[in-house]
Amino acid sequence: MLRQRVVVAAVLLPIGLGVIYLGGIVYLAVITALLAIAAWEYSRLFQAGGFRPATLLLIGGVIALTVGRYTHLQNNLSFASDSVILGAFILLSMAYHAWAYEQGSPYAGTDFAITVGGMMYVGFLGSYLILIRNLPDGLWWLLTTLPAVWLADSGAYFVGRKIGRTQFSRRLSPKKSWEGYLSGVVIGTLGTALLALGWRALAGYDIQVTALNAGILGFILAVVTPVGDLGESMLKRQVGIKDSSHLFPGHGGALDRIDTWLWAGLIGYHLIAWFF
Repeated sequence: MLRQRVVVAAVLLPIGLGVIYLGGIVYLAVITALLAIAAWEYSRLFQAGGFRPATLLLIGGVIALTVGRYTHLQNNLSFASDSVILGAFILLSMAYHAWAYEQGSPYAGTDFAITVGGMMYVGFLGSYLILIRNLPDGLWWLLTTLPAVWLADSGAYFVGRKIGRTQFSRRLSPKKSWEGYLSGVVIGTLGTALLALGWRALAGYDIQVTALNAGILGFILAVVTPVGDLGESMLKRQVGIKDSSHLFPGHGGALDRIDTWLWAGLIGYHLIAWFF
């Protein structure tokens, strides 16, 4: 399993870095596709639990929110227009599930909540990955934000396997340990700070990313983003499914891969925009 994970990561990493570097429409297309697949997996999880979310509306809402964010940036529009997109899809979802109830659907109210929840969880949060890339020095900020999560996750995984003794979450993720979590925080903080030094040297000009603010960003993300992993585990355990799909051998599905990225995008964007 570990070897498979490493091989898949080694193949996907250069592709992902290339997409981040290119930015623009290429980056938008890849992120939108990844979020759309994650939305489909989210819907599939709840279908396995006997619910009936509106899958097409859910995926459509996620795509509209993501593309909408990019369009707003390109045309200098207010983020208030996001509310129009979200409001429209909530209204459509309510109409669809009200109709489904009339047709005999037994849990239409819950299905409606699942549909809207998925749009917010995958689409609203995920669209922040678009916002970060479009910040001043967005290339370097994105190449700092996502690796901060990867470093923390990897540190927690490998150290936890070696010395982990104290369970971090008995029901949601019994293999995780406090030793691994704390190691992930340390590795995520120091590794992100060191990474920033490399980016500054590579950029060849004075970018906003410094070792200090990258270290702060890495620390906060390493502390907080494991909640994303535990939250997705909650969804999967409720319906008795191990992985959201088998899209990435050894890694699970798109939702399994981006569960921490979703929160990294939101938290990272606001930290960078407000403080750095």
